[in-house]
Amino acid sequence: MRFIALLLSTFLFINSAHCTIIELSPQETRFAAMRANKVNARSGPNIRYPIEWIYQQQYHPVEIIAEYDQWRKIKDFEGTISWVRKNLLTNARYVIITEVGENNIYSKESLNSDVIARAENGVIAKINRCTLNFCNLEFENNIKGWMPKNSIFGVKSNEEIK
Repeated sequence: MRFIALLLSTFLFINSAHCTIIELSPQETRFAAMRANKVNARSGPNIRYPIEWIYQQQYHPVEIIAEYDQWRKIKDFEGTISWVRKNLLTNARYVIITEVGENNIYSKESLNSDVIARAENGVIAKINRCTLNFCNLEFENNIKGWMPKNSIFGVKSNEEIK
């Protein structure tokens, strides 16, 4: 019996030794979104760490900046850094409007095109595609249009999405 316990503890030690925090370089970071309406964000990569923040909006975009086993270290648009379980994130791409006030949604990827709607900061939209300077977004009320990248969080400045 002692042999089995020793063997099991050795296996667990060896298995846990392979889990190290992998800090991602700026080129390796990627965006994800909250899978549920309520996601607990913790101070470290384990349920034993205290909850520091509760995200209460499904599809809230975050940037993954590090990984540890089944945990992801995330940063939100306000710069808050915390840890969430990988299964609480989705790879579906969403953005949040960060520019304060009402923001124009354009019919084409140009500031000179027609304004088809306006959205306030904090609104979340699904990414359809992105060019170097604009993203085509789909909002909850089925409005589809273009916004400049510098008004949103959830896509890298040099990233193109087709």
